[in-house]
Amino acid sequence: MIEARHLRVLRAVAATGSFSAAARELGCTQPAVSQQMKALESSAGTPLLIRTGREMRLTQAGEALVRHASGILAGLTAAEEEVAAIAGLRAGRVRLVSFPSGSSSLVPGALAALRAAHPGTQVSLVEAEPPRSVEMLRDGDCDIALAFRYGTTGGEWDDLVVRPLLRDRLVGLVPEGHRLAGTDAVTIGELADEPWIAGCPRCRRQLVEVCEESGFTPRIDFATDDYPAVIGLVGAGLGVAVLPELALESVRPKGARTVAVEPAVEREIVALTLPDLARVPAVAATLDQLSLAAAR
Repeated sequence: MIEARHLRVLRAVAATGSFSAAARELGCTQPAVSQQMKALESSAGTPLLIRTGREMRLTQAGEALVRHASGILAGLTAAEEEVAAIAGLRAGRVRLVSFPSGSSSLVPGALAALRAAHPGTQVSLVEAEPPRSVEMLRDGDCDIALAFRYGTTGGEWDDLVVRPLLRDRLVGLVPEGHRLAGTDAVTIGELADEPWIAGCPRCRRQLVEVCEESGFTPRIDFATDDYPAVIGLVGAGLGVAVLPELALESVRPKGARTVAVEPAVEREIVALTLPDLARVPAVAATLDQLSLAAAR
């Protein structure tokens, strides 16, 4: 019989490439990892790893087992959480991953309301941009991923439960003394000759696509994942930018002015989880609070 603890060890070995590195990640000893891998190979009835000197790689059977491990472990986590809630042993645990502007705008209100309603529920938060956050969800490293996308990519999230939260419009950001600072709205084409400050990789790709649709390629002088840094660079007169409205909610744009951008560009903000996890009471309650926070 294949045990969940053995699958976690196999996944760690596959990800790190060695028993010693897997032991460090799992917080145990190298002999313990070796022993559990031997037990797993015995249960499987076939070798799962090939060791050649210092190199270690998966056999075909090992690759198949790793491929199924994330789904199996997520299903087990969902079962443990639901049973514990039904039995009244604990309120639940939720691991949330969010992109930075979501962390500063949607998450605080949602988690405060969740704590008030369910004080026993434990929630942890880490930050990651999509698609990394979505990978973490599929790998079993979180329970809910707050993510965004521009447009609709067919099949991108078909295996996940998608809770739409809001549409977040992009706004332009120009220095206070800029020729367009006093206008109500600008077209992307009016900024064609400006130096640009770009955000995260996904936002950067969207910026290039929008500009190219308007007939030019933006000259990106600076790129940073940190929205306050983008705002600071614009405020210092080093360029222009387009940012999601959520990114401006918790940051005062000192030295910069916002202007509406035409044509309108929006990103869809969603909360994602796995089908099994969606039935876990603590996860469902967190999704509900995120929806309420987005509606305020």
